[in-house]
This record gives sequence, C-alpha cells and structure tokens, in this order.
Amino acid sequence: MLRTLPEHAFRRRARVVAAVFCAVCLGLAVRLFSLQLRSGGWYTDRALGQQLRDTVVPADRGKIYSADGVLLAANSSCWTLRASPREMPEEKLPLAADGLADILGLDAAALLEKFSDRRSNDCLLRYRVDRETADKVRDLCEANGITGIRINQDSKRWYPQGQFLASVLGFTNVDNAGVSGLELKYDGLLTGENGVVLTAVNAWGYTLEQSYETERFPTEGDGLRLTIDANIQHYLENALGYAVQEHHVAARAVGIVMDVNTGAVLAMSTTPSYDPNEPRVIFDAAARTQVEALSGGARAAALQLAQQTQWRNKAVSDLYEPGSVFKLITCAAALDTGAVTQHSSFYCGESISVAGTRFHCANHKRHGAQTVTQALENSCNQSFIQIGARLGKEAFCSYFAAFGLREPTGIDLPAEPKKSLYYTADRMGPVELASCAFGQSSKVSYLEMAAAVCAVVNGGKLMQPYVVSDILAPDGSLIEHIAPTCTRQVLKAETSATMREMMEAVVLYGGGRNAQIAGYRVGGKSGTSQKLDSADEKARIASFVAVAPIDDPQFLCLVCLDEPHSWTTAGGSLSAPVCAEVLEQTLVYKGIPRAAVPDAAPTEPTAADLPADGDSFDGA
Repeated sequence: MLRTLPEHAFRRRARVVAAVFCAVCLGLAVRLFSLQLRSGGWYTDRALGQQLRDTVVPADRGKIYSADGVLLAANSSCWTLRASPREMPEEKLPLAADGLADILGLDAAALLEKFSDRRSNDCLLRYRVDRETADKVRDLCEANGITGIRINQDSKRWYPQGQFLASVLGFTNVDNAGVSGLELKYDGLLTGENGVVLTAVNAWGYTLEQSYETERFPTEGDGLRLTIDANIQHYLENALGYAVQEHHVAARAVGIVMDVNTGAVLAMSTTPSYDPNEPRVIFDAAARTQVEALSGGARAAALQLAQQTQWRNKAVSDLYEPGSVFKLITCAAALDTGAVTQHSSFYCGESISVAGTRFHCANHKRHGAQTVTQALENSCNQSFIQIGARLGKEAFCSYFAAFGLREPTGIDLPAEPKKSLYYTADRMGPVELASCAFGQSSKVSYLEMAAAVCAVVNGGKLMQPYVVSDILAPDGSLIEHIAPTCTRQVLKAETSATMREMMEAVVLYGGGRNAQIAGYRVGGKSGTSQKLDSADEKARIASFVAVAPIDDPQFLCLVCLDEPHSWTTAGGSLSAPVCAEVLEQTLVYKGIPRAAVPDAAPTEPTAADLPADGDSFDGA
C-alpha cells in the first residue's frame, strides 16, 4: 500500500526545491554577470595572448653630434637570431644544430638539446649579429628546409669615431641601455619607443599559414648636440696622448678645455681611453698584457678592475691634490678680502715654522723678499703660507666653498663625487691652513678646479660646466636649448682683473714660461702636487692651467699628468707645453689673430733654470 505525503509536507518540500533552484539560478546569473561584464577584459586579453604572438621591433637611440656637426653616436642595423623548436621539423633538428653551431660559433650538442624541447616556442640563439652572419643562417635554412628560425632585424649603438671622446660619450649594454657617460645620463631621452609586430598563431603557438600581421612602427629617441668641438677635442687628445707616451704617465692623464665665460666644455679627455664599440676590450696595451698574464680568479678580478678604470671619466669622477695651481684661489681670496694687496711683501728663507711643523719651498730654494706677484711667479710655498695666515681660516674656508670646491659642479655627466675632501674651519689648525694655502691637504675634482680658475679670470663668475647644448628631435629640429648658468659671483671684477695680470706675469717671467704662445697673451699657473695618500712617496701629479687670450679671456686648458716618469715631474715643464699646443691650435682655429708674427721657439731651459712648483713640505 503506497503512502502519500500529507499535503502540507509536500508543499513544504516543493518550496525547498524551488528555493534551491532559485538560489542556483541566481548564483549562475551573478557568475555570468561577473564573467561577461567585470572579468571580460581579462579573458579577452588572455584569448588574444593565445591567438597572437608579438615581436618587438627595437627603436633606434637618438643620435649625438658635436658642436660643429660631427656624428659621434649613431645606430647600425643588425639581426637577432631566435628559434621556435615547436615549429622546427623533428628530422631536421640535428642538421639545424650542426649548421647553426658552425655559423654562430656555438656548441652543437647544446643547441640540439634546446631544439629537442618541443614545448619551447622561443629560445635565443645570438644577439645582434652582422648582415653576413644573418645571410648565412638564412641560406642554411632555405637550402635545407629548416623552419622555425627567426631572423629579426635589430639595432645597435655605433660610434663612428671609435675611441674619440669615449669617456664622455660612454657606451650601451647588450639591451641598448646606457651604461656610462652621456649614454647613461641621458638614457631616458635617448631611448626611443619600440615598435611591435603582432602575428596570428594557433592553439599550439604555430604561425598560421594564412595569418595576418599588424605593426606599430618604432620611434627614434631624441638626440643631443654637445658643446664639445670635435676639432678642439682632436687637438687635446693628440697632445695628451703624446705626453702620456713621452713621459710614461702611469695613472692616466686628464685634459679639459672650457669656455671661461659660459662654462661650456669644449674638450675633455682621459688618456689612455678605450673604444666604446668594444668597451670590454682593454684598450691600453700595458694593462691588457698584465691581465692576460694572469689566470683564474685573479685574472677575472684584474680584468674587471681594468675595465672599470678605462671606463671611468677621471676628469669628472676622481679627486686629486691640485698643488700649486690652487695658489690662484688663495691669492684671489686674499686680494678680494683686502688681506693683501698686489704689492704686499713677504720673505722666503730657508724654511718657515708653523706650530712646530717646518715648511720649505721645493728644492729648498730661498726666494728672499718678494711681492705677491713674485710669490706667484716663483710658486713660493713660504709666502703663500703667510698669505693664508693673513687671510685666516674662516675666510679661507668661505672662499673655498664659494669657488664650488666643496660640492659637485652639477655638470650633466654621471658619477660626479658628492663632495670633495677638505678641512672645515672648526677642524683647521695653523698647520692645516698652511698646507691648504699652497694646494696640499685638500682633494677636489679636476673639473671643479677648472671651473674655479674660470671664475678667477672671467670677472669672478662661477659658471656651471655643461656638455649638452641642445636637445634635438629625431628629424634634427630643436626641442630645447640649454643656456649657460651662473652659480654665483665669487670675486669682485677688479680682483679678477688683477689676477689676470699676475697670471700673465707667471707665464712671462715665472714658472709658466713653457706655456708662452708666440703672438698671443697667455696666463697660467703650474703645479706639481705630492700624492699624500699614495704608497709611493715620489708619486706626483704634474699639472698646468692656462688661459688665453689673458687680456680677453676665452679659453681655459687644464692638463694633469698623474704619476709621470720622466726627467722631471714639474708641471711647468711637462704639462705647460701641452696647454700651449692645445690653446695655440684652438686660437688659430677660432680665427683669433696673433698680435705679431710668430717668433722662433724659445730654447728649452736647462735643469738649473727649471721652475720649482713648490708643493713639497717637510715635518720637523
């Protein structure tokens, strides 16, 4: 006998079933709403990702030109080789591995292992090969029916002038990103916008036989026009390179040419240099020989150190003891404050004692009574110790800072030190003031020193150095012009005029005679600084700074030879002739007329006549 549910129980169960059904329908409706409206974009993108394969078309980096229009950094076509093992015929894999290994200089067994991974849709074979190599790969594939090898056109940085201006330009890495120099500093601006090619593929990632392609064309990056004049850069590099070889300079040399009135860098060199087209090859033969003589971990460490050294723009990134060139700063500060006048008199005897420490002039010379001008001509340590004492430590430190010697110059190049090494007034005693006054016990960058001397001669204005004058669009049109920047007024104009007279006297009658240029008026100052932090007590930096025409200052040239090994280490003997050669060529090139027909070159001074740069001192 069948039992039937009471009517009220049946209705209750029907309502439960209906409620469950409605809940399920509601859940499905909510899920459908979410999939169609809220998550539709995600699924659309995922579907497109499965249906399309994108190939990046690299953009060219912006070009770099010198001030006179010479192309310094450009781009050249190359090809990147990739493989899609899924698309390669299985019976052709050994042939493809052997053939490609032979062309590309790769291991055939390793290639065959890559190709045998049939799950892979993309593997890199070689970055940026030349046209000849790409053509060989293409011919191999066509002749043997090998599919799945992609030859994608690419772009790589090319420096048509080779090692010219390398430390300023820098170079790029395998991804075409800036690594050093201007390439790094302006990487965001120089980098263009990559293009892309979208290709239809099936569910397994194979390119469809009747596929389609859409393309977004790449956009070249913006370009740069520099303040660097290619001709002046050639003058500097040639003269500096000869000096490095002639005087066996062990720790590289630095040269800077600047427009004293604007701060524009017209030439800058660290020698020996390197070829940015092959930046990892050690360009200096002696350094390369030392590295190759090693093996294992020692060789790897030496190679890395040699590479880092040759890439370093020493003119911007290194600190050095300026030596007697710094006497220009001490002298200008003392004159500007009125602590001394041009005719103040000082006495140089056997030595001078400062708080128990005895100082003397180089070679123990005794200059006797002399004016400030004569003290500068003779580069007299004892006189400048007395000048520094009259100036006082507070004023000395104040002018040191005003000349920009405590902080970065702000030049548009990377790796400038955040600060130099110096004494503040609260840490400076009489002995420190004495040694700082003639250019020891402080370390500044070469560029800081050059910019400070520009302020000494240009009317007292500290100009910010810069190397980029214009930002250019890919078509060469002007986007932005960079104007000179005056950081501050450091000296009175009359003080600067007095310093120009005294600097000319140094070249005419003092330690700067080797910087004389027939028909042009030149001012300058020599320096032979002791490297106080070097293990070699005889290590010296031979330097000279020259300005011409000194009666109407336009060009400054600073040359520093770090650790020369020659018949002398005097900056007035080794570096002054380099300055004279570079400035003479620059003045002629710029069309500045000589005041007279060039006379016969002066005879080289004997050892007894050589000027002393006055940077050595003894502790008693």
